[in-house]
Amino acid sequence: MPEFETITFEVENGVAWVTLNRPDKHNAFNTRMQEELHTVWRNARVDDTIGALVLTGAGDRAFCTGIDRAEAIGTSADSMRAGRVGSRIHFDDPGEAIGPKTSDLWKPVVAAVNGIACGGAFYMLGEVDIVLASSTATFFDPHVTYGMVASFETVHMAQRIPLGELLRMQLLGAHERMSAQRAYEIGLVSEVCAPDALTARARWVAETIAARPRTAVQATVRAAWAAQELSRSQALSLANAYLALGTNPDDLAAGQRFFSEGGRVDYHVR
Repeated sequence: MPEFETITFEVENGVAWVTLNRPDKHNAFNTRMQEELHTVWRNARVDDTIGALVLTGAGDRAFCTGIDRAEAIGTSADSMRAGRVGSRIHFDDPGEAIGPKTSDLWKPVVAAVNGIACGGAFYMLGEVDIVLASSTATFFDPHVTYGMVASFETVHMAQRIPLGELLRMQLLGAHERMSAQRAYEIGLVSEVCAPDALTARARWVAETIAARPRTAVQATVRAAWAAQELSRSQALSLANAYLALGTNPDDLAAGQRFFSEGGRVDYHVR
């Protein structure tokens, strides 16, 4: 991986730790961070040392507060642009490159949400696979409060939370924040942790996944997202393809031997 300015990146025990590293800006993403996140997701696809990734934010105040509007994003020809380009028909989405699935990464991504997650943060949370949150985390989308349309963020969150909860969050904007506990109750978050336990829990989840056969894991991720986005019959028509793509004979044989020998695993009940 190259050197980064706005994120930190390290690999340990098969897990890549990606940390949004602009705590003085509440980890808001600028043009540079967009480019660096896209680089991470794309490169992780072909890095055999990585079986899973954890995405989090530096500090304890914010996971990410969306786009950094204090910077002029899209003013240079060689940067990612935001907004209409050339005509009303063409549009460069400012967050299109910062999500793992949009970047064609199908290795599992675990988000460890510490503090505020709002606005453009939902580009990323909408495309990760598992979300853990500190008990101090909050979620909201301030777009309409400031006269902006919550469009892309709404589409991403529509894949994760019930319609009524989505509309409440989008329409109340900055006037209400969803707690980590409420996010857990509606299914956005799979586990709420004490602030000092968040990193350890994310490590356990990611390292457990990373220790499993890589192709089987990635094909399972593809199948799950297809099931979420397609009709049942369409997803079932692809199931055999994902099964064929993700089945490695050596991994399958090893798994069978482990099972037939009475293999047991350590497990956690939540």
